[in-house]
Amino acid sequence: MPGQVHKHHRVAHVLAEEIRTGVHADGSKLPGEHALRERFGVSRTTVRQALGVLGEQGLIETHAGIGSIVTFDGAPLDQHLGWTRALAAQGTELTTQTLRFERIQDVALAAELGLESPEFIALDRVRRLSDGHGVSLEFSRVPAVGPLADLVERGLDGGSLDQTLAAAGRVRDSSDAHIAVAGLDDADAAALRRSPGDSFLRVAQVFRDADGGVVEQVTSLLDPSRFQLHVRTGRGGQP
Repeated sequence: MPGQVHKHHRVAHVLAEEIRTGVHADGSKLPGEHALRERFGVSRTTVRQALGVLGEQGLIETHAGIGSIVTFDGAPLDQHLGWTRALAAQGTELTTQTLRFERIQDVALAAELGLESPEFIALDRVRRLSDGHGVSLEFSRVPAVGPLADLVERGLDGGSLDQTLAAAGRVRDSSDAHIAVAGLDDADAAALRRSPGDSFLRVAQVFRDADGGVVEQVTSLLDPSRFQLHVRTGRGGQP
């Protein structure tokens, strides 16, 4: 019985993350029970228990003869998707500029993360105000394995890295973050169109899936006048 409980919570966690990151939009219908059984390799009972958890969380409504309908219409909770939309809700419009999107080799990073392959997808982006000043600069590194190996060639799903990761089954379950305040160096200041030495929050974070595999390593430089951090990691927010 304990294993069965673990399974349905795991299925619910994956689906909840997909709903919150926009893979399953508000008002859309989740895949049917048979499709979910095939995808996760679990029993009908496990699928129904997982759907029950999603219903209790207010993410779906299940109707006999119709199926499970997504009812989550809030802004995605993931930090990458949330920043632009959260600021827009406050009247601050941002544009996103991609500075780099390519496959790279980084032996040092692979060793630091305990990965055998040094192959990564590098995605560097800056988010700007209407006057051109940057408020965030993000350096994302994703292991270039499995369905993500050809990501550069096929592009991001809907222009979103988070949506792409979720669709590939790469769901964040926990993270480890190092947060500091540092002055911008010349290169970062130029990318952000700010002055060298300006103080920015520096957040270096490693996201892992439920099995401990690396989903993403990302270093973010954030304008402290625009962002405040609420750090939550692991199940139930426990570090």
